[in-house]
Amino acid sequence: MTGKTFSNKVVFISGASSGIGAATAIEFTKEGANVVINGRNETKLKNIYKQCESFGKKPLIIKADISKDEEAKAAIDETIKTFGKLDVLVNNAGFSRSGSILDGNLIASYDEIMATNVRGAMHLTVLAAPHLIKTKGNIINISSVAATAVPLLPQFTPYCVSKAALDHFTRCSALELSKHGIRVNAISPGPVTTDFHINAGLEDLMADRTIPTALNRVSESIEIADIILFLASDKAKGITGSNYLSDNGFLLVH
Repeated sequence: MTGKTFSNKVVFISGASSGIGAATAIEFTKEGANVVINGRNETKLKNIYKQCESFGKKPLIIKADISKDEEAKAAIDETIKTFGKLDVLVNNAGFSRSGSILDGNLIASYDEIMATNVRGAMHLTVLAAPHLIKTKGNIINISSVAATAVPLLPQFTPYCVSKAALDHFTRCSALELSKHGIRVNAISPGPVTTDFHINAGLEDLMADRTIPTALNRVSESIEIADIILFLASDKAKGITGSNYLSDNGFLLVH
């Protein structure tokens, strides 16, 4: 694996069972990293395991719900026990649920979403920070254009709020951890071809809607994975507290 960008680096990816997280796991594996794939769906994680293994390295599967403190701690502990260090944390786990003021389900959806999208990412950051200090590692948080765009439907309100919070946490943690040599950045994708809406139970709401972008296209997960790898690499050693936008011009037309 010599000569590859992330040879012998240890990368923890939450929400790695599909979509952006899965693509990121595969790309890091191609570049020689020891990858930890975390998620709640063990069947899907095993599928990603096989894809990574085909590139010559076996990832560590950790089935855990990062919204639960004891499971998040066990996940980081197992990573350190297995590999002895941590170089990169990718806070990718996130989801949406329908929730709006007038539907009467806003608070329940908000509590559920924030537990993973924000609190889970914050807790993993707290747990990982002592190990990242030792390696001068870095953190990439996967946010969304939803953090700044008015939602297409009111049912997306709690998800949008969660991503706005994650953006601010990125800036705050970047400042606090910079004195220890840790870089923290975010990426805000626009529409991406994933099973996001299906997993969120929102396929009926979105079935007859198109999501226009200035470039008239939707991104693939690997496009976001490529940005993650760039930000995690030494090519981005001067970048921290940033939020990389990859939205095909979504915000230009909304």
